[in-house]
Amino acid sequence: MKLTSAAKAAHLRVGRTGEMCAAKVLRAEKCVVLTKNYRCPAGEIDIVARDGETLVFVEVKTRRGRLISGASPGDNLSSNQKKRIIRASSYYLSEIDSPSCRCRYDLIEVIVGRFGPRSIKHWRGCFTPSESFRHEKPLIDF
Repeated sequence: MKLTSAAKAAHLRVGRTGEMCAAKVLRAEKCVVLTKNYRCPAGEIDIVARDGETLVFVEVKTRRGRLISGASPGDNLSSNQKKRIIRASSYYLSEIDSPSCRCRYDLIEVIVGRFGPRSIKHWRGCFTPSESFRHEKPLIDF
């Protein structure tokens, strides 16, 4: 299904709103946001932050309106997306020359209403490299 330009613009606005909310939550939790929308050949990471000595790679899932089906935004985080995030984190670690630092993979779910965020949930350690590559040879050694 192809989105119209107006629908695509609205979708991007919702995503940006979710990422701004997620960054605020991380800062409130005393994390330092290092970069947003990190891109590399392996994929994209929504937010890279530091929580003390731990590097945190954050995927932000944002939805607009009420959840009628009971499904949460994070239910759309597929195993392929997790693999891309982990591969992208490997690129990031090589760029900062810290391949052996402690890492965590978080998910922040944001539900945006008409007048701003309605719900924000932060899931720390939502997934790990070992579970995402359970049936494959690991590409990254943490």
